Amino acid sequence: MKSIERYIFRTAVSSFLLCLFALTAVIWITSALRELDLVTGKGQSLMMFLYFTMLSIPALVMIIAPLALFISIIYTLNKLNSDSELIVMNAAGIPPMRILRPFLILTIIVTVLVGAITVKIMPDSFRELRNLVAKIRADVITQFVQEGKFISLDQGITFHYREKGANDTMRGIMFQDRRNLNLVTTYLAERGRIIEVDDTPYFVLEKGSMQRQDKNRTESALVNFERYALDLDQLSEGKGPIGYKPRERTTTELMSLDMSDGYVQAQYGRFRAELHERFSQPLYALATLGIAFAALGSARTTRQGRGSAMAAAGLAMLILRIAGFWASSLAVRSAGGVFAMYLVPLLATVIAGLFIWWSQERPKTLVALVARVSAELERRGIAARWRAFDPVKLVQQFVPKVRRT
Repeated sequence: MKSIERYIFRTAVSSFLLCLFALTAVIWITSALRELDLVTGKGQSLMMFLYFTMLSIPALVMIIAPLALFISIIYTLNKLNSDSELIVMNAAGIPPMRILRPFLILTIIVTVLVGAITVKIMPDSFRELRNLVAKIRADVITQFVQEGKFISLDQGITFHYREKGANDTMRGIMFQDRRNLNLVTTYLAERGRIIEVDDTPYFVLEKGSMQRQDKNRTESALVNFERYALDLDQLSEGKGPIGYKPRERTTTELMSLDMSDGYVQAQYGRFRAELHERFSQPLYALATLGIAFAALGSARTTRQGRGSAMAAAGLAMLILRIAGFWASSLAVRSAGGVFAMYLVPLLATVIAGLFIWWSQERPKTLVALVARVSAELERRGIAARWRAFDPVKLVQQFVPKVRRT
């Protein structure tokens, strides 16, 4: 990489890191403020709060990295043109590929980063986040719920126990789930305790009953039990079926689904879309480079406004992201949407690349065309006769004739 390329690369990298850090920090702080209930309401430590909120950072970086790349390329190209550096480079005969190469290297780095996040880091963080939510809920039940008091674990979930016995056993338990307003479930048990099986916490109730009240029916359903286990991990997912959600499963698990699983059968479209989303997401970095460079890659004078080009690039990015979301939702409903998920970023990259080539080769094409036309006129002798044509002499010859008449 030569000195001019290193200069462009340093400028682009510094602006990219600044945008990535600033945007991630702002969004992370906004989301972290919504989780303050972990410290104030659920009795968790500050370190647990920070760890819990930082698990969402990989997902934020995956979304923000292409946007930060777009901003950095636009900023760098606009700075080079405003300082007349881009004009000098073109006047010095530096080919466009020399200017594009630093941005291409940065784009490849961002592509690899986004790919690593989508394929490995983000699924692990989501799975750890879900396990942590279940652990926090179990800690709330065993450590922070006071005897004889009713407490809301989540919106629509109420828990109460009369007293605590030996070995962390709770007596006189009442557990009510009202998250589904059409189906209210109430558990009553003489005693219960928290146990953990395969890193999954369960609330085991003994000698009790379960009552379900369906608003669509006039009578309630009552079931007595000797022993009943509540999966605390599922309390964060509402009334959904047992199993990790698509985004919480590893890429290997998504590629080898158990089709005999009822949850997989019911949500197969979501699993399919999630798998191909992880492989297609890195392609948007290449499309981002193409759109930004197509808009501002050509040198312009200070009298030629670049605001319209920047606005067009922003509009193209917006359309690209909307088309990507449409393709992802289509993949949930139809297998044809999988093709669209890859087609959208690749088609945007190809169109932008053709535009870049045309904008850079068009002047050379026009010069070559003029040269060919001039050579053809010279060959036919038309150019020599045109150069011999003197309009002044023609007027001088014509004026006396007019005077005589």
